[in-house]
Amino acid sequence: MAIVGAGPAGLMAAEIAAGAGLRVAVFDHTPTPARKLLLAGRGGLNLTHSEPLDRFLPRYGAAKPLFRRLLAGFSPEDLRGWAAGLGIETFVGSSGRVFPVQMKASTLVRAWLRRLDGLGVTLHSRHRWTGWNENGALTFRHGEETVSVAPRATLLALGGASWPRTGSDGGWVPLLEGLGVEVAPLVPSNMGFEVPWSDHLRDRFAGQPVKSVGLSAAGRRLKGEFIITETGIEGGAVYALSAPLRDAIAAEGWATLTLDLLPDIPETELVKRLRRRGAESLSTFLKKSLSLAGPRAALLREFAPAADLSDPVALARQIKGLSVVLTGVRPIERAISSAGGVRLSELDGRLMLTRRPGLFLAGEMLDWEAPTGGYLLQGCFAMGVAAGKGMAEWLGR
Repeated sequence: MAIVGAGPAGLMAAEIAAGAGLRVAVFDHTPTPARKLLLAGRGGLNLTHSEPLDRFLPRYGAAKPLFRRLLAGFSPEDLRGWAAGLGIETFVGSSGRVFPVQMKASTLVRAWLRRLDGLGVTLHSRHRWTGWNENGALTFRHGEETVSVAPRATLLALGGASWPRTGSDGGWVPLLEGLGVEVAPLVPSNMGFEVPWSDHLRDRFAGQPVKSVGLSAAGRRLKGEFIITETGIEGGAVYALSAPLRDAIAAEGWATLTLDLLPDIPETELVKRLRRRGAESLSTFLKKSLSLAGPRAALLREFAPAADLSDPVALARQIKGLSVVLTGVRPIERAISSAGGVRLSELDGRLMLTRRPGLFLAGEMLDWEAPTGGYLLQGCFAMGVAAGKGMAEWLGR
């Protein structure tokens, strides 16, 4: 069997299929495998999350039914056990996210590639998939040559369209659409947003984090932090709300992100404190009495009406519900991941295309998305396990 794409989903499928006794060849157009995984691991490689499944599964939104089945076959605990089998011990961080103790992706990837080599999996780098020839064989461009391969089954795990320098450039879309496969447009996910900052805020606070704030959009609320950039905002808390914000901008041209600058102080208590300000200047009082300074105070002055700053009740409402207008979405090339892809209705329970038996799909090529925090990688690993098992079953192993 052939696997096209040497990311987490493709390599996991290769391991499962090879372990079932199949002869597996992996093709990738980059010079080395797992490039996106290695890049993601620069921050410590957040493999999965430790929260219970009743909270884990809703992270996949409309694709929750699919991931209920996938995670039943390869759970977060299974992923930690798999890593331990490679000699990679993991730990649960204070946020509940799971990381390798060594905080390195490279160590895991090297151990994984040794295991795959021991299972007889062959890796073919610098092979860009170009489709099929008249005989139905896969075709690849390798340097100046065209290489054809005729496997009994194929898995495509080519990623979405984020971070194209790592190999996921969405170039597969027209090839599958040519088969009549329905593909939802690829759009950015877990990305930053554009905000028309004043020159003062941009020059003074671009690059600084905004910590311990509440964020809400489309009925969802969470507590976290984000970063002010020259063009807008980005960061983990923003990524968690990126899907509804992105969709609102696509529909209306703008979206509102609501900030609670002091999430640990109830509004009624905040009003009482503000009424005790006395003769102190507002900025001094906010800093000394409420620890509201730096970028959080700058955001308040940026978006709160001037009239509300002098009224304790109105000011408290602004601090607890500051409206930040987002006017655009950062490009898909700069996004952590992408949404859209092959509609899930095109696949059977083995992740095989119903209109082309023997052709399986996995990973970010499919129409699903999840926030950062371990959910993306867990989803790709679990999908790779399911695809590997599905291919082995289809081939009678």
